[in-house]
Amino acid sequence: MRNSWGDFIFYLAVFVFVLLMTWNDYSLFLTIGFVLIAALIMFMLRFYYPLSLEKRIDRVEIFLRRQQNTPGIYINYVLANRLDDEAELVMEQIMQKYKWKSTQASFKAAYGLYRKDMFAIRQAVPHIGLSDYRTYYETILLLEDGRSDEARERLQSIKKKWMRSTLLAYIELKAENRDTAIQHAHEALNSSRGVDRYVLYKEYEKVLPEVVGHLS
Repeated sequence: MRNSWGDFIFYLAVFVFVLLMTWNDYSLFLTIGFVLIAALIMFMLRFYYPLSLEKRIDRVEIFLRRQQNTPGIYINYVLANRLDDEAELVMEQIMQKYKWKSTQASFKAAYGLYRKDMFAIRQAVPHIGLSDYRTYYETILLLEDGRSDEARERLQSIKKKWMRSTLLAYIELKAENRDTAIQHAHEALNSSRGVDRYVLYKEYEKVLPEVVGHLS
């Protein structure tokens, strides 16, 4: 309700400002430019910021819970909270909505990891378009094959720090080096934002609760 009132006030302010610009004979070009800038600001505040930049977990969760009509985003909430009954349904929606093979592959790999289905990940990996994400899952496959040294070498090519640190935490946790895993998990959380941070937080709640005790 608070966001609805905020939206109403914002749009009302834009309407009043446009009305004043019209009454004062501002050019149509300038008026349209103002409206476009206002729309961009609203998009940044309501969508892009919580998706990619927000650090507060509670705010990201509120954003994600409102994305039921956007399955490609809502799936993050479903998988992070292990909502098994919804997961299959949302994945079906994703496959129907997103037809590009590379896009589907990214979701299939994530869902395969959620189900610990290495075969599904192995099938999806060659079709993942974004190199960091492809390498991320390739590294996981190496780890599951017991090739940790190769995995460490492979992950070095990943540009995103939170991804590298996440994988290093996973490697150390599998090797039962919990203190080192916690250190890398802290690095992963500190270098992540938005939905990525939320997904990591929810995972560490289960496997490394020491990492998230002070966060919200």
